[in-house]
Amino acid sequence: MAGQSRKWMILVATIWIQAFTGTNFDFSAYSTELKSVLGITQVQLNYLAVASDLGKAFGWSSGLALLHLPLWVVMFMSSFMGLVGYGLQWFVIRSYISLPYVLVFLLCLLAGCSICWFNTVCFVLCIRNFPVNRALALSLTISFNGVSAAIYSLAANAVNSSDDAVYLLLNALIPLFTSIAALLPILRQPPFQTLPSDVVRRDSLVFLFLNILAIFTGLYLLLLNSVSSSASTARFLFAGAVLLLVIPLCIPGTLYARDWVHRTVHSSFRLEGSGFNLVDIDDLELHKEFIGRENVNGNGSSNTLLTNGNIISNGDARHDEGENDGCCERVIEKDQLVMLGEEHPARMLVRRWDFWLYYVAYFCGGTIGLVYSNNLGQIAQSLGFSSHTTTLVTLYSSCSFFGRLLSAAPDFMRAKMYFARTGWLTMALLPTPIAFFILAAYGSSMALHAGTALIGLSSGFIFAAAVSITSELFGPNSMGVNHNILITNIPIGSLAYGFMAAVIYDANAGVTFRDSGKLDGEMVCMGRNCYLQTFVSWGCISLLGLASSVLLFIRTRPAYDRFERNRRQMQSY
Repeated sequence: MAGQSRKWMILVATIWIQAFTGTNFDFSAYSTELKSVLGITQVQLNYLAVASDLGKAFGWSSGLALLHLPLWVVMFMSSFMGLVGYGLQWFVIRSYISLPYVLVFLLCLLAGCSICWFNTVCFVLCIRNFPVNRALALSLTISFNGVSAAIYSLAANAVNSSDDAVYLLLNALIPLFTSIAALLPILRQPPFQTLPSDVVRRDSLVFLFLNILAIFTGLYLLLLNSVSSSASTARFLFAGAVLLLVIPLCIPGTLYARDWVHRTVHSSFRLEGSGFNLVDIDDLELHKEFIGRENVNGNGSSNTLLTNGNIISNGDARHDEGENDGCCERVIEKDQLVMLGEEHPARMLVRRWDFWLYYVAYFCGGTIGLVYSNNLGQIAQSLGFSSHTTTLVTLYSSCSFFGRLLSAAPDFMRAKMYFARTGWLTMALLPTPIAFFILAAYGSSMALHAGTALIGLSSGFIFAAAVSITSELFGPNSMGVNHNILITNIPIGSLAYGFMAAVIYDANAGVTFRDSGKLDGEMVCMGRNCYLQTFVSWGCISLLGLASSVLLFIRTRPAYDRFERNRRQMQSY
């Protein structure tokens, strides 16, 4: 029982770490002031945003550090990276010191790297302590990373609502304090032990309650942030947010003490074993064995053959033998993924059509939403809503949080409605082009808030669902390497999309404000033309991502359907 309690303390510690270390989401809150102090163009400001995203390209260094250092040491190294990266930027923006642009770029890179290191620590903690429900543990903790900006907005208003530089100070200090608070649970990790089935079922119920509490926390931050203009109110609301993050410590003990909850609530939801997980690793192994035996009877079109290490269906073989299909069918069926969970080494991964369709969908969906959040400060300023910047950052953050929570919908709804996770990805991408075309058509405050909410919801879902999709399509054991290959699109997209927006912004600023467009050395663009062309371009690009996700869904749906059919047959034996 003590070991079980300790693992839940570790889960709460990872929630704290994720909630307080998503510091890249509040870049827009202080970017305008940083641009003004440095006297740089929008293009140069975009490079600073890219530097933070570029830190993800060095995420492998955290894994290397974990091979030689204890987990808690890596966590504190992450916090000190953020302390230096954000702390020195705060000194610059307050004019206490003066640094050249190149050094500020490196500080942004260091701060971005610290976020990636924190994420690695959380992933390792979840995997070590929740071997059965690790997908649910990862989904829950990753969701709280999306709510960081809303929490920091409350904290900033509680300190000084009129000083945007306070965000940098909080970004530097709060992750360090969070690491200190999480140190004891991490040091007291329980030893690995095989869990009986009744404990696994109870764990599933705990995750259900934790997700309900997470939804309440997100609503609290979203709805009450708008009334936190006064410092006293903001302090009260911030204390309430911290309390909501502490409450999960009480839930596991309460559930373990009350067996009647298990007998009544749990049975009604039918949460058994790893039922939340659409594709469990053990299920995948049985799935592979089942497919290997399918050809024994020699009848039916669903039989499979093993050719040069690749599994194909007899139907595919018959196509190869000479059936004349249409052009579209040949494109869809070429190198089609037939079995879920097959391990793909990197060299095999990059030769897969499915991977590149997935890459384009992520590149033109989730990444473009992240770039939009980086530009929120200048977008609000150009439309005359500078005073709404903090509210918009909070709105994007909160909706990203709910999008991440919704990524667990395929797992919770599996018993009543089965749908391939790549189909959920397609639905999640749909709001993004709609939002950009709304932003292009209207320049009102309502349109800006609605577009921000839709983009946050969409990109949040994609960020959280991508881990599970990568594992399902290209193998759970290769997920660490393959997912890092996938997210190389983030710094590339941040550079490309941000550069496009910055060039258009600076061009309009130069024409519209030829005489009065400089404020303290800062080029300012005002009006809808500053981002109109950008919104139209981003909307068209996101349509390309949506089309790519539709093709991915069509190509992978047979594999998902086959897996679900085989899983049900195996359960009936």
